[in-house]
Amino acid sequence: MQEQLSASRAVLWAAALSLGSAIALGMARFSYALLLPPMKLDLGWTFAQAGAMNTANALGYLLGALCFPRLSRRWTPATLLLAGCVSTTLLLAASGLVFSTSLLLALRVAAGIGSALVFISGGVLAAQLASLSTRGAGLLLGLYYGGTGWGIVASSVLVPFTVLPALHGWRYAWFALAAVCVACSIIATGAARRIETSHARRARASDNQAAQASHGTWGARIIPGLIGYAMFGIGYIGYMTFIVALLRTGGMSAATISGFYILLGAATVVSARLWSALLDRMRGGQALAVFNALLGIATLVPAFVMHPLAVFVSGSVFGATFLLAVASTTAFVRHNLPASQWAKGISAFTIVFALGQIAGPVVIGWVSDSAGLERGIVYSALVLLVGAAVAACQRPLA
Repeated sequence: MQEQLSASRAVLWAAALSLGSAIALGMARFSYALLLPPMKLDLGWTFAQAGAMNTANALGYLLGALCFPRLSRRWTPATLLLAGCVSTTLLLAASGLVFSTSLLLALRVAAGIGSALVFISGGVLAAQLASLSTRGAGLLLGLYYGGTGWGIVASSVLVPFTVLPALHGWRYAWFALAAVCVACSIIATGAARRIETSHARRARASDNQAAQASHGTWGARIIPGLIGYAMFGIGYIGYMTFIVALLRTGGMSAATISGFYILLGAATVVSARLWSALLDRMRGGQALAVFNALLGIATLVPAFVMHPLAVFVSGSVFGATFLLAVASTTAFVRHNLPASQWAKGISAFTIVFALGQIAGPVVIGWVSDSAGLERGIVYSALVLLVGAAVAACQRPLA
């Protein structure tokens, strides 16, 4: 008989593990939206060059996702999460030590690799935790991915106070972010070890039989979900990369922009409770379709209405849905594949996600340079809406 964790312990472990996603995306990636304006001004970048920094990060993320299945055959998810946390923290600190665009690009690639190790291994551990707990799986998965919001909130507070009015004054923000990552790494890796130890006690016989029955049969059947998720990667990263620059060019005050980003992060943290039932109930691509559609609508708002209230509505809706789109793919894998295939399934979705994120910042940056930031944001929204339509075509595998 499989031992079940209590609901309170499962929630506590999911919350602790979520600090890994705070590192991987909240601080290693999304903090860059706040750093983009001062770095762009200081280093003389175009919007396309500024977007290329997030493209470089996404390239590293893709490389990490491609390597993860092979690495996971040699090392456990908890070990890979620890390696990713340590490397990402060191690389964020190093980003404050160099001022060459080429070197910064290289660091963003390397940080992307580390982030992928953290995020994918954390997703596997969250799925394992959900299988051990009496609590609903949707809530636990949402709590893990929603932890990115803690990184966004921390970035929103830290970056404005640590970007100094001096030459290369933005570098101190990177140091501050790295310091927070140290504390998050300790807590997240501790939870990862506990989850892994508990999961190792489970009987594997039924899982192995299911894995043999389904091995190699599901790849072509998840194509609509993969395409819809790639569209999500393109569309959401355009918003997250350039929204702060759009608000600045629209005349928003620094206080309003900080409030917007804090609200977005807070909405991400609480999103798990809003959508957990949807993740538990929908076994196909419908959940991803819903989230893509809501994100597309939220993205359109600041492109047409530059008012603080409209901007805050956009940020709250975006924050409450965008990481649940990620969680929906892990929920899909958990619903439709045996546990032995979870790492492979999550990696497949992460690879197309990374491909979308590689294209998104450069394409949207190029559009923004040629036609304005508003047009670039509109294109992001349209991609998300197309992704919603495609994801709706994904059916459960069983």
